[in-house]
Amino acid sequence: MSLTIWCNAKFNEAVTRQLTEGTRSHRLIFSSQASANVLTAGAADPELAKADIALGQPNATDCLNARKLRWVEVTTAGYTRYDTPEFREAFRARGAAFTNASGVFADPCAQHVLAMMLALGRSLLPSFRDQLTDHSWHYTERRYDSRLLTGQTVVLLGFGAIGRRLAELLAPFGMKLYAVRRSVRSEAGVHVIPEEKISAILPLADHVVNILPDNAATLNYVNARRLACFKPGAKFYNVGRGTTVDQAALLEALNSGRLGAAYLDVFDPEPLPPEHPLWTAPRCYITPHTAGGRADQDEAIVRHFLGNLTAFEQGGAMTDRVV
Repeated sequence: MSLTIWCNAKFNEAVTRQLTEGTRSHRLIFSSQASANVLTAGAADPELAKADIALGQPNATDCLNARKLRWVEVTTAGYTRYDTPEFREAFRARGAAFTNASGVFADPCAQHVLAMMLALGRSLLPSFRDQLTDHSWHYTERRYDSRLLTGQTVVLLGFGAIGRRLAELLAPFGMKLYAVRRSVRSEAGVHVIPEEKISAILPLADHVVNILPDNAATLNYVNARRLACFKPGAKFYNVGRGTTVDQAALLEALNSGRLGAAYLDVFDPEPLPPEHPLWTAPRCYITPHTAGGRADQDEAIVRHFLGNLTAFEQGGAMTDRVV
């Protein structure tokens, strides 16, 4: 059975060949409205109406109107543009599938958080600052400020593919792990709790890791009230979405000294303006939305899609299926 596959992702020549070869038994069409990167929303394209399958960041309205469309795979872990009751219900009603690329970005995001936990715990960042500036030798301060992750407590806000991988990476440290999510079902090594218990759990955390997606329910989820529940000195990490954090409240928590440190990879807006106070806030460490980065990102996205294409052709279980 030959299918028409529409793609608006922009890949390099080698990855394009990989995709072309992997779909050679089907018709592959590339949109003239290609997205410059995986985070960019796709423009409307009438060619999508001809497709059975879409890969990239297709326009959400086009997807709803393309009655022939049977499967969409987005090239991101997040899928805010498609996370609406209208979209889900329309796809379920027509028996169409929707998958994301969480499996591609779970490891890099989890490793990114672990790297910052270790860097903060071992005082690597202030030592590096000393190397870049006055070459001062803070032996006593650095040595006795260093902390072990062993036995500490982590609260994960959200527990999807990234949270599960981070829990695996943290397991050797013997940490106590809590995860807040809507579906409260048991997970090996993790205490999954309902949202209504979050205020009782936050004061236990040495580390609070935000992996929440951007939707109406998560807007400013980490707000002044929840930040006030953090125990003094707790560290906060955000690799979810910038809109899930009240940045003014976060600044206040940093400036007051209550929050031990903030590691932020996502913001509202992005790029973060050069004059934004988060750049110079005390104990605030910033990366430019690179937690999901990996040198083989595009190759991994195409491998993920081709694996799902085989499952789709054979009626098997698809990886990272949302609908």
